[in-house]
Amino acid sequence: MPYPTAAPAAHRPSTSLQQELGNRLDSLARVHRVPGAQLSVHTGTHVVSVRTGTADALANTPFTTETAVPLGSVTKTATAAAVLLLVDDGDLDLDEPVSDLLPDLPRDISDVTVRHLLSHTAGLPTGPDSDSAVGTTASRYLSAVCTPRNILFPPGTGFSYSNAGYVAAGRILSEVTGMTWQEAVTALVLEPLGIVPAFLGDTAPDRPVAGGHALNTATGLVRPARQNLAPVEAPAGALLASADDLAALGRAVIGRSDGLPAAVADLMRRPEPSADAGTLADSWGLGLALFRQDGRTWCGHDGNAQGTSCHLRADPDSGVVVAFTGNAGAATGLWRDMAAELARLTGIRVPTGPAAGTHHGPAVALPECAGTYRNGGTEYVVKLDGEGTPTLSVDGDCPIPLVCYPDLSCDLVDPATGRVEPGGRFHRDPVTGAIDRLQVSGRTARRTGTD
Repeated sequence: MPYPTAAPAAHRPSTSLQQELGNRLDSLARVHRVPGAQLSVHTGTHVVSVRTGTADALANTPFTTETAVPLGSVTKTATAAAVLLLVDDGDLDLDEPVSDLLPDLPRDISDVTVRHLLSHTAGLPTGPDSDSAVGTTASRYLSAVCTPRNILFPPGTGFSYSNAGYVAAGRILSEVTGMTWQEAVTALVLEPLGIVPAFLGDTAPDRPVAGGHALNTATGLVRPARQNLAPVEAPAGALLASADDLAALGRAVIGRSDGLPAAVADLMRRPEPSADAGTLADSWGLGLALFRQDGRTWCGHDGNAQGTSCHLRADPDSGVVVAFTGNAGAATGLWRDMAAELARLTGIRVPTGPAAGTHHGPAVALPECAGTYRNGGTEYVVKLDGEGTPTLSVDGDCPIPLVCYPDLSCDLVDPATGRVEPGGRFHRDPVTGAIDRLQVSGRTARRTGTD
């Protein structure tokens, strides 16, 4: 049967560009050992949509334009849009305390607002892992996570990427609308954009879907990966969509379609104070990561489910939207290579990460950073080795060397290759001057002890 597509009506490009991008996607998918992928590009005047491979490596089902892929955290953009539509209608106040909307939450976190939840500035921890959260109700989940002892910093004063914040946002969406999160996000966001809804856990989806894949290092074979997102975490990561669907969402958040009111789109893209996203993005809005590139600010989101990698970028100035889905963890590398190919073939330079920061200066010793830091149930331990070099261990894993700089930023050093990757930064207490927090990959951990 035919499936509706969310691809916007526009002029089609020359067949040569379509063919070149398709060929490069085919080739790079083989290089990265990604079973299937989709790329959708809206240049502002025309559309290029290509795909390659299979949706399921074992069943060998084709990866079509309509195939929906687990989006992981890109789901958060749709959840935020739905919440902000309620704000636009006057059903919610963006700066209303969450504890007023969800009375079963502790009253002593009353400083946390809806705005804080959507921008990851609430100071909430990431939340428990999905396997631990299976069978937990939203009320129990939030009551356990949203406690004063778990707050990482005063709300509105820092950034820490948090699934728990979006569990709370989804619960608010349900409380205000009287619908489940799936029903609300479908009625408010997906259907107006022409997106056929699909969610993790659907037993009979209304469209073709793809699963994730992982590489078995022992056999060298790519095999399906199990999706283990707990139902309670659905507002943070349960949506499935195609690259064309993501492109439609991207056009909506930059005000290039009727899918969202202009006021909502503008609000989503506005940088929030204190939303220093570290290595995730240059800054953060309400449900959108913000990236600087060539003097412009792009918006979008990245998402990784079990064995998938999905990415959205949109430029409000030019109207360019680029969306990518891949059904393997290695598709992150494919996305970066395809962004480079897009720049080569079209001149469109898409930011795949935050802009390069200013020069850190020479590496410095930072012995005062040694200590234990916590984000909910996750423990980060920074120790000094025999030569005084700090190392980082997460939940007891093998320690990774750190390189620290005068501005308190730090890089991670791959012990096997010596390759240096951006890591994050330490933060000082503004009153005492002591290092009291560590931010790694956008997640902040509060210091709980010294080494």
